[in-house]
Amino acid sequence: MTDPRISLISPTGALGMGFLDESLERGIALKPDVIACDAGSTDSGPFYLGSGTPKMSRRAILQDLRRLLLARDRLKVPLIIGSCGTSGVDSAVDWMRKMTLEIAKEEGLKFKLGRIYAEQNPDLIADAFKSGKIDPLPGAPEINEQTILNCSHIVAMMGHEPIVHLLEKQCDVILCGRASDTALFSALPLMRGFRPGPVWHCAKTIECGAICSSITRADGVFAEIDDNGFSVEPLALDASCTPLSLASHTLYENADPFLIREPSGTLDTQNANYHALSERKTRVEGSVFRPERYTLKLEGAALSGFQTVAIGGVRDPYILARIDSWLAEMKVFFEERLQELTGKTFGQEVRLDISQYGRNAVMGDLEPLPQEMPHEIGLLFTITAPDQTLANDVARFVTHAASHWPIPEWKGFISGIAFPFSPPEIDRGPSYRFTLNHVLIPETPLSAFRFAEEQAG
Repeated sequence: MTDPRISLISPTGALGMGFLDESLERGIALKPDVIACDAGSTDSGPFYLGSGTPKMSRRAILQDLRRLLLARDRLKVPLIIGSCGTSGVDSAVDWMRKMTLEIAKEEGLKFKLGRIYAEQNPDLIADAFKSGKIDPLPGAPEINEQTILNCSHIVAMMGHEPIVHLLEKQCDVILCGRASDTALFSALPLMRGFRPGPVWHCAKTIECGAICSSITRADGVFAEIDDNGFSVEPLALDASCTPLSLASHTLYENADPFLIREPSGTLDTQNANYHALSERKTRVEGSVFRPERYTLKLEGAALSGFQTVAIGGVRDPYILARIDSWLAEMKVFFEERLQELTGKTFGQEVRLDISQYGRNAVMGDLEPLPQEMPHEIGLLFTITAPDQTLANDVARFVTHAASHWPIPEWKGFISGIAFPFSPPEIDRGPSYRFTLNHVLIPETPLSAFRFAEEQAG
């Protein structure tokens, strides 16, 4: 290793969320060795993987990507984008490629563009399952070959090695399929020989941009790594990276705040120490990385049906006093009506969920104050069925019957639910569920991925 330190910019927590122009300019002035930015997550649920569609709009991605490509051109350093199009499926990488080439043409930019595809063939994953090359993670559901084959999309979360592979081929811009957030920031430092403990811990700290600072908005941070540790400061002058703000980020999205698993091993931050270098900048030392069996996390999603929802509010004190029995009684009628009209059964072909917002809807059975009753609640009716027409048909009789369901305290016909929309039924379209929480044991760190290179501009 020739250079004593290496510097990085994480411009924002998610491509498409935006960042301050003045922050990016300040970052460019600091002359980083690499710009990296995450563009995906499973945080928003299984729809984006299941459908293969991005969460962020093309307009938002295009704006952020243009600014980062222009910054990269000024600095002549690599730009790495991870988990393209939210889920990192192949079509999302191609979607980002088209935008990248469009910007290059409009702005007169020239660079070598590399792509890494992380989507997996369900047949090959099923074969790996039969061969004992897939292991469950804690809490993973029981699966079989058909579970895998039913997935509409499966991706493998890459480590840093596929990114290093394209960096070694002198790619200037790298678009990744599904990738570990930390791998984006670890690739170049590890390629240049920096110790993995500080590298992985720094990458974990800056993966979400300014979220590790005192002002958790969509903006960026600047980090420097040397062989003994790393330091981080926000790009915005009104924010600070403090020992508390950096240390607390290890809690984010991790079951263990000290031991953080990556494809090639585990980051151990138990002996890390944090000390402020200034009001805005903090240094971290003492982290180590322990190599382990190489695994790739698999993410898969399958179609669970089509949904229609309805939202209504209840304020009647008599209904609220007996809300559980009131809903239970109408569910009996719904079951009979569904059987009469369709021959189907709730809990089998069709599912009905009624959530009481304002009373246990968020925490469910974990709610510590289950008996507290507000003066009003919102009811969310969710019907899931094999097709959209059936879901909507069921929702229509559910909303009508529910709105007039009687209680003993009121004589005659009542309207107990206020629906804010007419019609109250809202078709949500296809619904997906995560079906894989497993790891693949690959032949090599590169074997599960496909690569492409081209000249842009």
